[in-house]
Amino acid sequence: MKVGILSGGGDAPGINAVIRAVVRKGLQNYGYEMIGIKDGWRGLLENDFLSLDLKSASGILPRGGSILGTSRTNPFKHEKGSEKILKNAKKAGIEAVVVIGGDDTLGVAQKMGELGLKCVSVPKTIDNDLSGTDYTFGFMTAVAIATEALDRLHTTAETHHRVMILEVMGRYTGWIALMAGLAGGADVILIPEKPFDTNEICSFIKRRQARGRNFSIIVVAEGTKPKGGAEIVYSETVDEFGHIRFGGVGYYLGKEIEKRMDIETRVVVLGHLQRGGSPTAFDRILATQYGIAAIDLVHKGKFGYMVAFKGNRIVSVPLKDVVGKRKTVNLELYDIASVFFG
Repeated sequence: MKVGILSGGGDAPGINAVIRAVVRKGLQNYGYEMIGIKDGWRGLLENDFLSLDLKSASGILPRGGSILGTSRTNPFKHEKGSEKILKNAKKAGIEAVVVIGGDDTLGVAQKMGELGLKCVSVPKTIDNDLSGTDYTFGFMTAVAIATEALDRLHTTAETHHRVMILEVMGRYTGWIALMAGLAGGADVILIPEKPFDTNEICSFIKRRQARGRNFSIIVVAEGTKPKGGAEIVYSETVDEFGHIRFGGVGYYLGKEIEKRMDIETRVVVLGHLQRGGSPTAFDRILATQYGIAAIDLVHKGKFGYMVAFKGNRIVSVPLKDVVGKRKTVNLELYDIASVFFG
């Protein structure tokens, strides 16, 4: 049996660990021929493949990024894109595909599965907002990086008596902001699920000042918006899935605070530093478990499913029950964090 692997959407630390696990068990335990599909769904559109063996999968466990590359290609935005994919997969002899991606990439997998392409899915998103799983790999690495950034900002904010704002990833959900903010002792955490009131934020800062704390740390997810307003966007251009580029809410908030208060405010946008570099131990282990579970599903002929982490177990869930259903922040955890605001 010939099995393809692709990674689509944004990169996340741990993709290579998934690839390594799929290739290793596919070759050694099941005797499959493993084929890498370059740059997500684009590789199937353009017949861009490479053979994967034990050597190509060796030494990649700690590497960030993806040895296969990735893209935000939506075949259904290309003329006869789905037909080309089915034709090219058949021509290459690819009988099943392990699809590593977020909601957009897996949404394509769901549609292609309905058209006859046998797919098994692996959840991947920095934002941890995919339904059906407790955690996506890469998320904990992003949280660790953001937490370290908050630790570093804390000392300079205290020294210079400033408000420091850290803008992190999180288009529609605030998982990174919440977890990193809680771990890093942020004085205010702002998430897309709860639009913010700048006056309320200023009241938190004033409350700290009244206690003799002449600095504050604020962490904000990029998709957070002010009450009654819209998200702050970096660019109006959209990708093939219709997404605009968020960014700039930190600078917006910084200017608003300085208008209302006599305190210097500085902004740090963490950006793609959250995606880069080696995955944490947790993400390496989770990604490895996902890869093993994915190739096991292929062997069982259980297509149309996504591997997932529930409680302390790796399970599989129907992909149709996952796609298009966003997992928002646990507001009970946000309530815990809010005890430390101001």
